[in-house]
Formats: sequence, structure tokens, C-alpha cells
Amino acid sequence: MAKKVQPLRAQDKLVYLLALVPYLMDQDRVSVAEAAAHFGVPEQQIRDAVRLIAVSGIPGETATYQDSDLFDIAWDDFEENDQIVLTHMVAIDDSPRFSAREASALIAGLQYLSGLPEHADRAAIATLMSKLSRGASAQPTAMGIESSDLDETLALIRESVAAGTQIAFDYRNSRGESERRRIDPLRVESVDSDWYVRGWCHSREDVRTFRLDRISNPTMTSEPITHTAADVSLPETLFDASPEDFEVTIDVVESAIPLLGDYVAENARLVATGDRVRTTVRVPHFHGLKRLVAGLPGVVMVIAPAEAREAVSRWASAGADRYTELPR
Repeated sequence: MAKKVQPLRAQDKLVYLLALVPYLMDQDRVSVAEAAAHFGVPEQQIRDAVRLIAVSGIPGETATYQDSDLFDIAWDDFEENDQIVLTHMVAIDDSPRFSAREASALIAGLQYLSGLPEHADRAAIATLMSKLSRGASAQPTAMGIESSDLDETLALIRESVAAGTQIAFDYRNSRGESERRRIDPLRVESVDSDWYVRGWCHSREDVRTFRLDRISNPTMTSEPITHTAADVSLPETLFDASPEDFEVTIDVVESAIPLLGDYVAENARLVATGDRVRTTVRVPHFHGLKRLVAGLPGVVMVIAPAEAREAVSRWASAGADRYTELPR
């Protein structure tokens, strides 16, 4: 015998409607059957509630219910297809809303994340982007994030990590030298906008770190990896000091020291010099030093050695000269 459904009391009905309204506002489209299953009520009860919501709202400044003060639904879809689509929503609270520009910026960031292998086709990200678009104070600007060769390399490496197979690629180091490498990929990490893969290098027979934008012609091999993250010691820092590194003395704004990351050695001294701090960093090549200084303009000043100052000076002058060569 089918269980008789008891009618809702007035208090329960109010709680039910207060839960149903935000649920429908979060959905682009939902069927009556889906809503009924979500709330555990008969389908007819959902239909009755939707008809009630469609004549409900909040009075505006005139203290009377105008069209813009009421919820509305796509009636044809509701009556013919049993689909619930809110075509006009009323703000039921005073929560602040994102501006169109703020929502656009957040949606662009989510689009970038959804393009990464670990976030690909995530329903949660798509739902969040839809909520941001509907909840903004105005319609966000439509935009798209263009994929790059780096995204394809990252996807291939992550696929190799998941499959447990070795990957081979041409790698150009900081000195501009190119060499074919074959590694057991162990971990993919990012620092600011740069991506790195750490793995057991079969050429060096040790753990090495490779920057993805210096990788070309990557291929996933059929050879299984011979080392896993549990077999080797992966330091917490992304970069390890090498005896071949150059030691460079710099003056830096004290608050920016954390931005130098692994470039500053653990035993480096910090000496106050006026409104800055003098310390030393270690870089594998002066090319890397130029990149570091460029990322912190006006914050870092190279003091010694002379070769380092000259390298940064030439690089900065060459960049400035390019502006004078632009056609007027």
C-alpha cells in the first residue's frame, strides 16, 4: 500500500519555499522531477510551489508589486515540458554583488583553471562560472582564454604522470644549450606564471627540475618509470643550490624578501642599508638574474660582482633601445 503523504503545515511550507527559491535561482534549468527528487516531495507539490513563487516578490520603492518586483518563469516550458526556468529573479537579500568587471575577471580565471588537465571538464567550475554570470550586477563581458603550446606540454606531462611512463623532450637550459632528456616525471609545480616538472633524469641519474617553457618536442614513451616519488627525496624547495651557481650581492626592499623565494640561501646574511636590506642570492647563470630583476622592477638592485651588474645593465639598455627604434 502506498504511503499517504501528509500535507505540509504552514511553518513547514514556509521553510520549504525558502529552500526552494534559492535552489531554483542556482539552476539554469531543472525539471519538475529533478526538483521533486531533490526535496523528496511529490511532483505536484513542486508544481504548486512554482506557481506560488511566480506571483511572489518584494515590493519596490512604490510599496506596490510591479512587474519587476515579481519572480517570473518560462510558462510554456513549465506547462508543456515540465521544465522550470526562472526568467526574472528578485533579490531576496541585501548581499553585495560583483560588478560586471569583477565577475568577468573571476570567470576568466576559472576558464584558465578549467583548461588545466587536473580541472578539465569539472562540473563544479562550470556551475560556479554560471552563478557568477547570473549573480553579477550587470552582464559580464564575454571572453575566452586562448590555449598555448605550454598547455599541451603540461597536459602531456600530466598524462605521463598518471600513466606512470617516461617522457622524452628537448631541453634548453639557462645557458642556451639544448639536449635531449628522458625523465621519470614525479611532480608538476608552478611558481607565479611559470610551470616546472621535477623528475628522475636518466641522463644525469639524479632528480632534476625543468621549466616547461624551455621544453620542446615532448613525447610520452612506452617505457615505465623506474623511480617514483617514494623512491627519491624531493626537497620542499623547488630549486637546489649547486656549487656551480653564481653568488650575487643585492639590495632589496625588506618587504620583498619573501618574493625572492629559493634564490636566497638559508644561511644568507641580511644587513640593513638605509631603507633596504643587503643580502646574497645564488643563480645558475646571469640570464636567470636578469629574469629575477625584471620581475621586481625598482625593488632589487644588483651590487656585486661587476659582471652581474654589467649583464643586467646591458640587458636593460637593450630593452630601452628597442623603444627608440619604434616608428613614429
